[in-house]
Amino acid sequence: MELLFAQNRFSPNFKCGIQNNPAAVIGAPNICLHMATILDIYKVSQLTYGSARIMDKETQAIFFQQMFPNESHQHEGLLRLLLYFKWIWIGVLAMNDDQGEKFVQEVLPVFSQKGICFDFIGKFPNVAFYSDFTNVMDETHKTYSTLAKSTAKVIVLYGTMQSMTYLKMSVQYAEVEDISVNTKVWIMNAEMVFTSISLQRDWDINFLQNTLSFSVHSKEVPGFQEFLLIRNPTMVEHDGFLRNFWQHAFRCLFHSSDVGKICTRKEKMATLPTSVFEFSTSGHSYNIYNAVYAVVYALESMHSSKLKNNHLVGRRASKLQNQQLWQLHPFLTRVSFNNTVGEKISFDKNGELIGGFDINKWVTFPNRSFFRIQVGKIDPMASPDKFFDISEDSIMWPKSFNKTHPLSLCNDPCQRGHSKMKKESKPFCCYDCHPCPEGKIANKEDMEECSHCPEGHYSNHDKDTCIPKRITFLSYEEPLGISLAICALSFSFITALVLGIFIKQKYTPIVKANNRNLTYTLLVSLLLSFFCVLLFIGKPDKIVCLLRQPAFGIIFSMAVSCVLAKTFVVVLAFMATKPGSRMRKWVGKGIDSFIVLFCCLVQTTICITWLGIFPPYPDFDMHSMSEEVIMECNEGLVTMFYSVLGFMGFLAVISFSAAFLARKLPDSFNEAKFITFSMLVFCSVWLCFIPTYLSTRGKYMLAVEIFSMIASSAGLLVCIFFPKCFIIVMRPELNKKHQLMKKKF
Repeated sequence: MELLFAQNRFSPNFKCGIQNNPAAVIGAPNICLHMATILDIYKVSQLTYGSARIMDKETQAIFFQQMFPNESHQHEGLLRLLLYFKWIWIGVLAMNDDQGEKFVQEVLPVFSQKGICFDFIGKFPNVAFYSDFTNVMDETHKTYSTLAKSTAKVIVLYGTMQSMTYLKMSVQYAEVEDISVNTKVWIMNAEMVFTSISLQRDWDINFLQNTLSFSVHSKEVPGFQEFLLIRNPTMVEHDGFLRNFWQHAFRCLFHSSDVGKICTRKEKMATLPTSVFEFSTSGHSYNIYNAVYAVVYALESMHSSKLKNNHLVGRRASKLQNQQLWQLHPFLTRVSFNNTVGEKISFDKNGELIGGFDINKWVTFPNRSFFRIQVGKIDPMASPDKFFDISEDSIMWPKSFNKTHPLSLCNDPCQRGHSKMKKESKPFCCYDCHPCPEGKIANKEDMEECSHCPEGHYSNHDKDTCIPKRITFLSYEEPLGISLAICALSFSFITALVLGIFIKQKYTPIVKANNRNLTYTLLVSLLLSFFCVLLFIGKPDKIVCLLRQPAFGIIFSMAVSCVLAKTFVVVLAFMATKPGSRMRKWVGKGIDSFIVLFCCLVQTTICITWLGIFPPYPDFDMHSMSEEVIMECNEGLVTMFYSVLGFMGFLAVISFSAAFLARKLPDSFNEAKFITFSMLVFCSVWLCFIPTYLSTRGKYMLAVEIFSMIASSAGLLVCIFFPKCFIIVMRPELNKKHQLMKKKF
């Protein structure tokens, strides 16, 4: 007001007649915007010791400096703090003003991008604008009800000096209303300094025990505490501020009153609890201290510059200095000095203090005192890896947190072997935990998705480790391989025994009547077919893979073609007995040998084509079995494999059809009914083989093929030769020519 009223003008309640313009104004952040408009008119520099409210382009002050660092550094430090302690599920209370709205709209979305999500985002009521106490209590009830329901263990408080008053009011309200709230960690911004109105000085502040707060970096000013201890209203009689503070702090009055006690002026400030007066140099106190020195150094710089440029001395220089104080601001923006504690003070191009923030842990005491321990710092001038620094060992967490830093998560972390699955209509950090499927693992907690095991590995039971698959093949060292080998060798021995019997009895009627050469060829083919089984057991290599399928295909085709030739010869013989039959000329022309050779040649051609185009080769099947790598022979061109089987099936069907039609021919020369049964067994076995083969994997698929080979070969051996062996060995009297001429033996 001294700027508005000059000498000889009457203005009630204001000092007049004094022409003494201030060099600069140091003010609080909550009123700087209002004062900036007036001070800009008179070109008076203004310094605020806190973070100023938002100014738009129309109201942007020119003569304005902030004794407060760039607030974006505080936001970045807050984010680093949350991520460091893994506090990703938080609640937020912000001021209900432009500054709070900017924080919610611009800063919190950045937090979300970094993995922080919010249980709630509330607003501190603007207490200064509430005329109705009932409205304040309604807002208090809503706020604390939200806190009571919140599952977040960390609450970020983005407020101002007035927010602390409201926060204590909310806690007191909860105690009165008996509202239970789980222990929370409070994180306060630097602007939210501790204050107590007279009504609140006796209220409990123990809820601040779990508080971490930011503050503008500060150091203890030498002699500051001693200066405070000697302050007394008697020293400065006209200091109304000190008198008012004294009366509120010591609850006394300087004038006589029947209501309260009289101030003796001998009260000691050292006896005041910290909740009433904080003796240590706070961030705000440090900023005010530096602001005063900044003005002093700017004035000195300005005066030195004027004297140097104009060579003015004496009264003329003094007059110039008094008249041109509006030129102070450019010097103020460029000021740079070391204060009494040795720290450099300067401003950036935006008029903000170049500096960082301290992170403090609050410790409270039953007498409503507290002190703050610095546990970390935000240093924008340091390298990026040292921008945020915190000493976790310096933080003492209460018993309610088991003396360890709490985790603030929407739900417990997913354990190893589980991956996260987002919950519908919930924030992204709220999720369910689903077990990993087969073949995938999660070897860390809270994995977004399970990862595949490398090829040749499988997941263990807990789905948190990949185990190398064991290599398996049908070997002679396991029961299945041994059983199949014994079975094949047993039938080989039986076949050899039958062959020996037939060779020994080659001149007997029953052997001569059934085409000895075809019989020997058939028995040799069956013997080799049983031996082929041994190629399918054991560790497969390149030679084995090339030989085993073609060898069995050709040899067994020879056996089936022998059966076909036998049937054809019988049918041809009886057709030739008819008078005038043209079939008589084919009898004895080696038609049986032609059939066998032709069928074998066709099958051999198929196998050679197979080997020439895409032959079988050793391979590893990584995927069919979950815990095994199957060492096998890859059949190469599968079409050729089924062509080999198909040709054998074709021969079997022709043989079965011919034998079935010839089953009623005279029994003495006819083995068609035995061939019919043998072909029926063969067809049944291989028809069952195809679906079974396709539905099994690994060595069991190979075992199915081996069983089909043994069963089909054994079917031919048993059905065709066992009846004859029975007669030769057990009933030799029936092995006579006159017996064979009968209809039945």
